[in-house]
Amino acid sequence: MSHRTGRRDLVIYDKEDPDAVCQTVKLNDEEADALAELLGAPRIVARLNQLHQQVEGLVSVQLPIPDGSPYAGRPMGDARVRTRTSASIVAVVRGGQVFASPGPEFPFAAGDVVVVVGSEESTAEVADILANG
Repeated sequence: MSHRTGRRDLVIYDKEDPDAVCQTVKLNDEEADALAELLGAPRIVARLNQLHQQVEGLVSVQLPIPDGSPYAGRPMGDARVRTRTSASIVAVVRGGQVFASPGPEFPFAAGDVVVVVGSEESTAEVADILANG
């Protein structure tokens, strides 16, 4: 819950009675931001899933940057994903933090999860590019 004063609370509701509050935890700015980042990745994926239910042929996939990827440690633009496949990288998830709409200068790191939108064929091509170059 966000208040007009700027205070933010995490409100936990009773499982048996969804109208009853069990606990309220006051969050400082850093805690509220961390919680928002943790919840952001599933929210982005849910929105993409809703979108591709509405648009035939559109899929969203989550692809890891494996340890041996030729793009680990390099800027996203080096992979030229959009040019080579017509698919789009819409977010990168790293350590629970979501980087939405990263630019070409965004550095990939091993262990990142890349959220890609496109056709089934183009997203499969992106998986190959990220793994093999």
